[in-house]
Amino acid sequence: MKFKSLVLLCSLLAAADLALAQDIDAVLADTKKTALPLLPKVVGAMQSAVAAKGTAGAIPVCRVEAPALLHEMRQQTGWNIKRVSLKTRNAVTGTPDAWEAKQLALFNVRAANGEKPEQMEVSEVVSDGDGKRSLRYMKALPVAPVCVQCHGPAATLSDELKAALARDYPDDRATGYHAGEVRGALSVRRPL
Repeated sequence: MKFKSLVLLCSLLAAADLALAQDIDAVLADTKKTALPLLPKVVGAMQSAVAAKGTAGAIPVCRVEAPALLHEMRQQTGWNIKRVSLKTRNAVTGTPDAWEAKQLALFNVRAANGEKPEQMEVSEVVSDGDGKRSLRYMKALPVAPVCVQCHGPAATLSDELKAALARDYPDDRATGYHAGEVRGALSVRRPL
């Protein structure tokens, strides 16, 4: 009798684990469906601004428009959504927490091993410490050619751009990148 009870308990636990995994897969799919369309909006706005106003004139897209889009999405979803980097331009909004910093470092290792940054993502269910759990999700942001104009090696940046960056981002560390590298990531923390 004890053996049958143990087998039944194990079967129930396995079924619960499978159901939870399927639920998490559905939540992850919904998270990506909701958050990822934000990325092409930011890139498109940046490309348009660079074409119309030049690189220095496009700074407000990253400084104002992208954070406004993220804020709007946070308001709509209740999720913590932000852009993070190991080399921040705006330390207040872009500094990663410990989990994000670890994932960014791993993205860099993966890129060094030949994986394409645009294909990199990671997700994990984490405990929030108060008995609640969250889905953590990050999607790598690769350095596109348009990004190099403002995030490339410091020696390649125009004096006008350097002056604008110094004015708007006095603690800027977000230069020295080359196309195809990992610039940072879109990070989502979604309560479960």
